[in-house]
Amino acid sequence: MSSFFRSAADSDSSSSASSDEEELRSSGSESESDAPAPKTAPAAKPKRNLLRKTGSDSDSSDSDSESEDESESESDEEPMQQETKKPARSRFLRSEGAAADSDDSSDDERAKVVKSAKSKRADEVDASVKTIENGAKINDWVTISNEFDKLVRLAARQTNTAEPIPVGFFKVLSSLDEMVAAAQGNRKKMNATNAKALNSMKQKVKKAQREHETQLAKYRADPEEFERSLNAPAVAAAAAAAAASVPKKKGPMAVAADAEGDDDGFETVGAKGAKGAAGAKEPTSSEGIYKALAQVLEARGRKNTDRGEQIRTLEGLLKVATTTYQKVRVILALIASHLDYNLATSAYMPLESWTAAREQLDALVAILTEDPSYAVRENAPDYDDQVERAPSQDEPVVVVRGSVVSLVERLDDEFMKSLQNLDPHQGEYIDRLKDEKVIYATIVGAQVLFEKTGEREHLDRTVMRRLEHIYSKPDLVTRALEASLPSVASKSTIWASQVGTSTESSFSALALVRALCIRLYKTENSLLRTRAMLSHIYHYALHDDYYTARDMLLMSHLQDTVGNADVSTQILYNRTVVQVGLCAFRLGLIREAQSTLQEIFATQRVKELLAQGVQAQRYTTLTPEQEKAERQRQVPFHMHINLELLEVVYLVSSMLLEVPLMAQAGSDPDQLKKKVVSRTFRRMLDYANRQVFVGPPENKRDHVMQATKALQQGDWQKCVGLIHAIKVWSLMPNEKDVKDMLARKIQEEGLRTYLFTYSSIYSTLSLAHLASIFDLPLSTATSIVSKMIWDETLAASLDQVAGVVVLHHAASSSSSGSVAADGGELSHLQRLALQLVDRATQLTDSSERYLESKLSQGEQRADGVRGDGQGGGDHRGGRDGQQRERRGGGRGGRGGAGRGRGGAMDRFNSGALGRTVQV
Repeated sequence: MSSFFRSAADSDSSSSASSDEEELRSSGSESESDAPAPKTAPAAKPKRNLLRKTGSDSDSSDSDSESEDESESESDEEPMQQETKKPARSRFLRSEGAAADSDDSSDDERAKVVKSAKSKRADEVDASVKTIENGAKINDWVTISNEFDKLVRLAARQTNTAEPIPVGFFKVLSSLDEMVAAAQGNRKKMNATNAKALNSMKQKVKKAQREHETQLAKYRADPEEFERSLNAPAVAAAAAAAAASVPKKKGPMAVAADAEGDDDGFETVGAKGAKGAAGAKEPTSSEGIYKALAQVLEARGRKNTDRGEQIRTLEGLLKVATTTYQKVRVILALIASHLDYNLATSAYMPLESWTAAREQLDALVAILTEDPSYAVRENAPDYDDQVERAPSQDEPVVVVRGSVVSLVERLDDEFMKSLQNLDPHQGEYIDRLKDEKVIYATIVGAQVLFEKTGEREHLDRTVMRRLEHIYSKPDLVTRALEASLPSVASKSTIWASQVGTSTESSFSALALVRALCIRLYKTENSLLRTRAMLSHIYHYALHDDYYTARDMLLMSHLQDTVGNADVSTQILYNRTVVQVGLCAFRLGLIREAQSTLQEIFATQRVKELLAQGVQAQRYTTLTPEQEKAERQRQVPFHMHINLELLEVVYLVSSMLLEVPLMAQAGSDPDQLKKKVVSRTFRRMLDYANRQVFVGPPENKRDHVMQATKALQQGDWQKCVGLIHAIKVWSLMPNEKDVKDMLARKIQEEGLRTYLFTYSSIYSTLSLAHLASIFDLPLSTATSIVSKMIWDETLAASLDQVAGVVVLHHAASSSSSGSVAADGGELSHLQRLALQLVDRATQLTDSSERYLESKLSQGEQRADGVRGDGQGGGDHRGGRDGQQRERRGGGRGGRGGAGRGRGGAMDRFNSGALGRTVQV
């Protein structure tokens, strides 16, 4: 029996029990009991339990006995695993006072240092500074360049989290000048990669020093004082935390009172154990706002963070915020929380988050506009973010670290991303497009704010965003956007919208775009100037002011430098050039329109160049990353230029230019190759001519090809009907005017084609007859003929008294290679006859050669006599003479009656085909 259950009379136990007890104590067992009874059969165990229950009246002894019995049963069942289970039991079942009894438990409960995210960020900066210093010792500028880029990003992260930049950053930034200067002397001994990294570091250091000029000057003036000023907020926060962590002795009543009522001004938000605010509690007063805000910012970006809980916490902070400074701080954090959406689940920001962030940004802009004593800037000086700040004599403007223009651009980009990823043929796209009015109002509000604060760079970026929303839109849409602006928009000095207070006729979209572009022409950012110029040209072309748009495009020399711009600017350039070509076509400037569109259609990649889709290439395959980048730069559907309309405009323009040129060249292949306006159009026409069976036109290309054939045959009415049947003309703003212009151009080009085709047949032509054939006014027909004579494309003279055109065939013979016997130019029929004669002559020669080869073998003679007789040479000579006479170049064979050279051609030229037909 265990010693715990002995009575007072049993103190003198047996020696065996004493020895067992001492043995157990010496073995260092966890139990304080005496040695247990020797192992017996399992049936003896209930008897011992019965004695234990009856021999003790104490509850504590019962519990101790039960634990002892459990340990005994475990040791009986698994004796081999006793040593392996002992550490586990000591780890999980030990009491508070048993922590020091085992060495294993002391190792498991070794003290661990847990660093906050703020300390980790500071350690990263210190590690980068140390790496840069080590790299400078071994002159490894590649490593220094990479670490410096990382250090700059870490400093920017410190700024975004409203934390002071560690002093090590300014230390290395101050010493890098000397490092770079010292390394310049050893530059010749460096390899190319190291020297290149050294050159890049020189520029990076200058840029970083400009960005942190104020703080760097303070550091160089007094490094120790600068370090103390940076560490002062951290020391104060640590002292406050230490004071708060000292436990206060309270009685039970005081603890209960604290638990029920006073909670230091906080109350629990959300479910128990939620990670959204990292243990933050919503304050019921403004005193705890900064502490709760710091906890929320500390939890931002951590794994498994509940962003919804963060947003709800910040919204609660905004409700209790009373001062302007508190509202600005909370709103900035709230907008950032809304922008933290999951890229893996959605390619664009959810509509609810976007709407909430935009509303908060509008509220922030309104606060800053109404109260100029507060400002949000990127280069804000260091300040204690746990202390309330207010304007004073030393600090008339309270600057909060942040960037309003970055938030505006981010929301605008997210709006464009949503339009890029939505199906434009569903109602969801239209519903999303309605939000353009509100984001446009936000941009204009930010523009007014920057005009008031005088932040020129931010103002230029905001004006560019406003311009990008209206440069490609008709006046009606622009007027609707301007009408939806709030009253604050009228305070703009660049452009004050007067739509809401005046008649709609007084609004001019051209004046608005011009005012915004003039503001951007004065900026120092060359990219913004380029984009403003292209947008201005696009807007002029959209309003059919072709000559102004053309002059601006040529005088800006953008075509020489746009190749060095970014991809989005090159896309804007292509869109502008295409719009200028469409403008020229609408005005009837066919040659200008074709030459403008020629370059972009020659590449066969119109869809890609205009960023309106990804076109599959035959020999190239895009990687997933490249395809994703291509889709990200696509313009939204409502900004697309219709590709079918663009192709029809290009093909019709090429038709009106190519058909007269082909008629002028005639059947001469050399002239056809020289006079080519559009090789793309020529290939399409050749393919259409090779088709044996031609059915009715099905698509736009078939309409244009059949219209081309009709125009070549002089059937201009059929050509006009086919061109007007194309349905894409309804996309033109002035469809009727465009169709009338096309009919007039087809009549004029039909007249020119007729004169080129049949000028060799007629000697004189009546101007009245030409005008009646093509349904043109007499003055127009006279003007066309006069222009052709002036350009020397038609060899003729104009008799205005008789009203006829006198055609000069002899004058045209100098430019033509084929001339008839009487000096006139050969017609198309005469050329075909000559080709037939040449082919017949070649066939006759080949037949005679075959016959002579058979006769030479002795198989057959024409006179039935074998070839070994006399006179064979004379016969063959006579036959040779006849053959050469047919060719027109033989002198006559031996014994033959040969004629002179060219006899056959002389007879042909004296025939009927050589005479000019008079009609």
